[in-house]
Amino acid sequence: MAKEKWIGLSLGVDTDWPSCFEAMMERLKPAYGEGEDRYELKVRRILMDPFFLRDESKYVLVVDRLTHWFKLAREWLKKAALMNDVYLLNNPFTFQSMEKHSAFCAMMRLGLKIPETALLPQKEYPEDSPIYEKTAQRYNLMFDIDEVAERVGYPLYMKPYDGGGWRGVSRIENSEQLHSAYDDSGMEIMHLQKAVDPYEVFVRSLTIGPQVLPMRYDPEQPLHLRYQLDDEFLSPKLRREMCVISKAINAFFRWEYNSCEALLRGDNLHPIDFANACPDSALTSLHRHFPFVTKALLLWTNYCVFSERKMRKDLEFDSWYSIADNREFDYDEKLNRYEKLADEYFETEKFQEFCHTHFSDLDAQLLDFFSSDQFDAILVTKVRDVFPKHEHDHYIEHYRELLRGGVEHKFGGKAS
Repeated sequence: MAKEKWIGLSLGVDTDWPSCFEAMMERLKPAYGEGEDRYELKVRRILMDPFFLRDESKYVLVVDRLTHWFKLAREWLKKAALMNDVYLLNNPFTFQSMEKHSAFCAMMRLGLKIPETALLPQKEYPEDSPIYEKTAQRYNLMFDIDEVAERVGYPLYMKPYDGGGWRGVSRIENSEQLHSAYDDSGMEIMHLQKAVDPYEVFVRSLTIGPQVLPMRYDPEQPLHLRYQLDDEFLSPKLRREMCVISKAINAFFRWEYNSCEALLRGDNLHPIDFANACPDSALTSLHRHFPFVTKALLLWTNYCVFSERKMRKDLEFDSWYSIADNREFDYDEKLNRYEKLADEYFETEKFQEFCHTHFSDLDAQLLDFFSSDQFDAILVTKVRDVFPKHEHDHYIEHYRELLRGGVEHKFGGKAS
């Protein structure tokens, strides 16, 4: 019987991309090694059962979409990394400790163009905790929130320091709105961040390993209309800058499945959100961009297993800060050097050679899959899960058309 190695999928509500990933793995049946060391690479979804801390792991790699909020899965994943050397996308240690706040701080230190940001004391404290109450009375002194806001600069945004899918985000134009939003924030710890206003383009990049897909984004639209069809919205220079920023952030924190948001104003890209433990990967959101998720995950997970890549649990900030603190380097030179560090972390050159050697016909395989009845059934299931019944027929045809165009654009040929 052939040996097997397993990729695990730690999932919440995702149905579409996991089904596509599983289907392509079954079609490709990737196998590596020679002789007695040869093995087949397979995939399965992880169930959350009781576990012993000394248990062996079935998996060599896990794609995690759950542990940022599901505590049992989080602790199992930490155990798998610490006890079993399982490779993880993403690193649960830094995603839980860094959140949005530390990510802002670190990227400011690297010289990225983060808008002015301040952190406010929380408005309220637990009523049943005398320790909180005494500490607040002694050390949480009265402050002038209007003074803080004036220093940040209007218009600004108030948003939770740890993020969470646009939760609790308020655009603030004046003092009255500021006080109202702060009063409503309760026990949340909130950032005030200066708005990049006006801006020309909202960019959201999806990153998997060293693979980056910048997309034009419109947060004012309903979720299924936010990702735009425009592919030529950035100059080559700015597109490269967005890719470098995205890779650098991920390499810095050891994140490998993430998204980065930035606002373009003039010639300047201002990153505003780039710590997303569960980046949007849904068919009904990404539409024509959706095939990138399947392709990029296939390539990166297979490379990590094939190369026996070890998960880097340690962080090496000083190598980045030595570049950031060098006064002889301008912004462009720092980006060049950050990209080199990021590509060293992701082993980009070796990864590209692996893709060329083992997956030279992947685009043709993906074109066939995304044109198949098997994928169409996945699409129909996802649409029915997201939209009300009376809209099913409309949106099934809508997404079929978008995906047909996206697949032909991405992989060449003609989708049937």
